[in-house]
Amino acid sequence: MSTLDALPEPLTETTAGTTPALAPMAADYRPGWALPSHAFSDPRLHARELDTIWSGTWLFCCPSADLAEPGDRVAWTIEGDSVLVVRQRDGSLRGFVNVCRHRGCRIADDGRGEGRGITCPYHEWVYALDGSLRGTPHMGTEVRHARDSLGLLPVAVAEVAGLVYVNSDAEASFPQAFADALTAHVGRYRVEETEVVARHTYRVAANWKLLVENNRECYHCAANHEEFCLSNFDLGMSGDTRTSAEYVETVARQEALWAERGLPVGDVSFPDGEFFRVARLPLREGFVTETLSGQPAGPLLGDLTDAHVGSIRIVTLPNSWCHVNADYVMTTRLTPVDPGTTDIEVVFCARPGGEVDVEGLTRVWVATSEQDWALCERNARGIADRGYRPGPLSPVIENSVAAFHEWWLRAIGLPDLADASEAARPA
Repeated sequence: MSTLDALPEPLTETTAGTTPALAPMAADYRPGWALPSHAFSDPRLHARELDTIWSGTWLFCCPSADLAEPGDRVAWTIEGDSVLVVRQRDGSLRGFVNVCRHRGCRIADDGRGEGRGITCPYHEWVYALDGSLRGTPHMGTEVRHARDSLGLLPVAVAEVAGLVYVNSDAEASFPQAFADALTAHVGRYRVEETEVVARHTYRVAANWKLLVENNRECYHCAANHEEFCLSNFDLGMSGDTRTSAEYVETVARQEALWAERGLPVGDVSFPDGEFFRVARLPLREGFVTETLSGQPAGPLLGDLTDAHVGSIRIVTLPNSWCHVNADYVMTTRLTPVDPGTTDIEVVFCARPGGEVDVEGLTRVWVATSEQDWALCERNARGIADRGYRPGPLSPVIENSVAAFHEWWLRAIGLPDLADASEAARPA
């Protein structure tokens, strides 16, 4: 019997199959195989994702460098729902629903801004940086007396190790295990003290899940990412069972060096089905950072005195991956626009006060990112073809893609399918 013969058939019975948005997935999903085409195009399923994945969960918003000074703010909209994150005078961050409490005008356009207060552009209601209502022109004494109840509505914000996350649930607590992993791995880099040196924005004609799938495997790396593979092994992805003598020797040597220097060693990879991964991975011999030359393109970050620290990978489902190198930080943020379109922002941060070769610092990840966007758009066109039929995932290289599918299935309300997929994966 071949491997394909042994793969499971689609699951035809599921308790969640009666939900209209989920019924097609319940009928067509096959554990260990690529997702059916409607997973990337069905507007009902997309609406459910907005409710269960993109709302009430922790999402990467921006690096702290975008909010360096009191009054700095970042506005970010996900298909109509917008948040506004503002640096306070005491250095903390506050987050708000980006909607005026008067007649609902959007207060700030997407992107970065600054100011001593927050003013709605429509009727000039004025809010303090902490969201409290301070000015209501021509509204009379009754509204003035009710100002305490008319402040901007809050959202939860967490700033950890120079990275900012938001959650539309104002009462949400940031996962302590994730905070601990970020602090342990990234804290001494002092990412919060960096400055933005480059920003690239893209609109990609692909569903957000295709971009996450692409990020969760390196099956495609050797054939498509020449720049990335100069400094990186195409191994080490969680769920990728491949190895090589060179990789094993490099890991052993570099992990011993990191341990001597008190750097965390080990992979905190989606523990108990969580949404995050933090891992330090080795770079190839002769490379101490992800540049074409392998040498730093700017001063070392934080209190680092030696660049031989590998490369830290931070992944947060559903919308971000970050690479923290000895000399720079790269963050990638996904924002769904509609079922077939995703906006992407890639930001590069470096230590201020030193000479930075911005072209050298950004070249690997600009090239790699744009190669991936083109691949994902090509993938999206193929999936939209009426001749598309899902194929099997590699049990050697694509286990992390299957694990992402399981996380996604549980999030949208199909845990039985996720369990079936997990059971079908190699032990």
